[in-house]
Amino acid sequence: MNFCPQCATPLTWVETGGRHRAACPQQRCGYVHWDNPVPVVGGIVEWENQIVLVRNVGWPENWYGLVTGFLEAGEMPEEAVVREVREEIGVDASIESYIGMYEFHRKNQLLIIYHLRAHSGDVVVPADEIAGYKWVPIEKVQPWTAGTGRALRDWLRTRGIEREMLDFSEVNN
Repeated sequence: MNFCPQCATPLTWVETGGRHRAACPQQRCGYVHWDNPVPVVGGIVEWENQIVLVRNVGWPENWYGLVTGFLEAGEMPEEAVVREVREEIGVDASIESYIGMYEFHRKNQLLIIYHLRAHSGDVVVPADEIAGYKWVPIEKVQPWTAGTGRALRDWLRTRGIEREMLDFSEVNN
């Protein structure tokens, strides 16, 4: 953003709140672009000792990740992750545990990740959002360095499984 959304004045960089931020130089306006992260929920969806990985539309063919989605207004993260799993892979699931929160700087997101148990393995994906999916045996799944991969690593550790994280560019090759 180059211009103030309130008064259209070109933004400048100022130090406020301990960081450099884009702000309107007009004192009567006072707009500051705080650039707060967007909350996103994600799920490690397990069924019969496998987890599902999905490939979003627009991703390269070798990129797969966890089911994720945006938190909606008035929705708690626990509700959102169950809804997103149902919407993105057509599976009903129940939350088993909270995994943690992870920053995803590249997309300016705060990832809130849960472990869910699917009630079945019958996946149905909306073609406009999900380009593909695969069930991966837990003993073969490999965490990655970007985004939700760190949550997957932490979840595997709770099961006594230590795995080296793959560089994101090498994921699912």
